Amino acid sequence: MSKDFWNNRYSEQEFIYGTKPNEFFKGQIDKLKPGRALFLAEGEGRNAVYAAKLGWEVDAVDFSSSAKDKALKLAEIFKVKINFEECDLNEYKFKENHYDIIVMIFVHLPLDLRRNVFQNSIASLKQNGKMIIEVFSKEQLNNSSGGPQSIELLYSEDDLLGLARDLNIELIESRSINLYEGEYHKGKADVIRFVGEKN
Repeated sequence: MSKDFWNNRYSEQEFIYGTKPNEFFKGQIDKLKPGRALFLAEGEGRNAVYAAKLGWEVDAVDFSSSAKDKALKLAEIFKVKINFEECDLNEYKFKENHYDIIVMIFVHLPLDLRRNVFQNSIASLKQNGKMIIEVFSKEQLNNSSGGPQSIELLYSEDDLLGLARDLNIELIESRSINLYEGEYHKGKADVIRFVGEKN
């Protein structure tokens, strides 16, 4: 989906995916000691702002200027600071060996970009740093609760395991859940949840 599509979607007055963090992400970060976090394709900032509320030093990136505006507005509402960069992930400069966690919540990318983002993300993690991921599985095509309508942009467990083969796998599971994250993520959803740790 194009930058114009996302700018238009995020320009709506309300927070279209809500202001509460993703439930899986929340359950994972609540167990961790605060450090440095990077949020990729972060949209309106709900997860980044939640991390900042917990005391994390937060960097976030998205290619939508409307997303950045909304994320900074949300940070202001909650009186926290996040560093939000408007940038296409094709051009984003990852900091090597820098982050304690990297978070991707419903980040669905073309295959070549997906491989590059995972490779760069793993390089950007510190030793014992973690990737926390929730994505729509290929079965999501049967649902109307959100996500891409292209099979190539969805994931299988094998896709994630291949992309993250340099990490120690702490968790990978496919689940059918009841999603409620604003108007565009609502109803039965098929997702894959993943946590991996860098050696």
